[in-house]
Amino acid sequence: MRLLALLGLAALAAACATAAPEGGVATYDALKQAHADCAAKGGTLVLKSGGDPEYIGDYGCERK
Repeated sequence: MRLLALLGLAALAAACATAAPEGGVATYDALKQAHADCAAKGGTLVLKSGGDPEYIGDYGCERK
């Protein structure tokens, strides 16, 4: 029973790690989600000054 619980927790941790785009590649889906999250806060998703457009961490939400 304990092994089953540990396997479940490991699977959950792995799923959470892959779901978070922060620090990863700026894929279409990651940018789309970041844009939607930013728009919900009343902002616009922009590439930070000197940022790499292929890195999702280099984008920020800027207030309108």
